[in-house]
Amino acid sequence: MICADELGPVIPRTFPPAPAWSPDGHRIKAELDYSRGPEKTRVYGGPRPSDGQALTMTASSRNSVFYQRFPQQVEDANPTGEIWVVTDNLSSHNSLSTRTWLKDHPCIHHAFIPVGACWLNLQEGWWRIFRKAALAGRSFANRGDIEYATTLATDQLNSRANPWIWGRPAPPTRLLRRRYAYTV
Repeated sequence: MICADELGPVIPRTFPPAPAWSPDGHRIKAELDYSRGPEKTRVYGGPRPSDGQALTMTASSRNSVFYQRFPQQVEDANPTGEIWVVTDNLSSHNSLSTRTWLKDHPCIHHAFIPVGACWLNLQEGWWRIFRKAALAGRSFANRGDIEYATTLATDQLNSRANPWIWGRPAPPTRLLRRRYAYTV
């Protein structure tokens, strides 16, 4: 089983220098640099809950063609057995071309989560960890920088992966409870 989803768009942009003081004593003002240019990038990803290992892929847009490349990479990484892909009901996941592609790959099956229940997909929790490791506080000059940060963060997260368990962990046991006897 693998939980799959898309993240994005991740936009390559550089941040202006931090405000400071110029040599003549005036504060430096920088123009805001924000645009949704043609180089926005989508990140496809999916962890395996059984061992915590994840697979990511970057793409230039979110459509059926790029979505079909992601399950192909999942199939290449897991050559034996059946693969269940838990995903949301996006049009690219359920399009005619995707259903035709799935008929040619009988070992891959889709399981769609209900509409409005994205919290059921463990991929949403993994995205939070991924954003903190790869994207938080960083500026990217181009799409290649985003791909490099994605690959590096995925490798680092896979090196310390643990099985995913849905829900809150059990509270720790209280070791010192009722260990002492008080006398008056």
